[in-house]
Amino acid sequence: MKLRVVVADDAAFIHEVLTHLFSFNDLMIVGHAYDGQEAVDLVLQERPDVVLMDVVMPKKNGLEATREILQKRPETKIIACSTVTDENFIMQFIEAGCCNFIAKPFSGQELVEMIKKSAGSVGFSDSAYSR
Repeated sequence: MKLRVVVADDAAFIHEVLTHLFSFNDLMIVGHAYDGQEAVDLVLQERPDVVLMDVVMPKKNGLEATREILQKRPETKIIACSTVTDENFIMQFIEAGCCNFIAKPFSGQELVEMIKKSAGSVGFSDSAYSR
């Protein structure tokens, strides 16, 4: 059974690349969000196994969207991704309830492994954090 993923990123090319990558790795994108509010709406509607959440997005940033999603659906697994890797910044996402954080740019295989691992995780995994 394929893991169901929502991709929330304001960069269209990320959606294209991940659609191709996931099709070969037993991952199914059930929704594409281009801003934080779309991400919240899609997660509530589609109930994915994992959300890949960009940090900087219009309307609602990734941290705000993460907090709202986890308030309404606390079982949702969210992986935050950003080019910013400052420790204090990452701690905000851990405290908000993200199960993982991955730094951009990331390798496709690294992301696929993190998604699969996160789908079964209970909390943030230091071993999965990437720099």
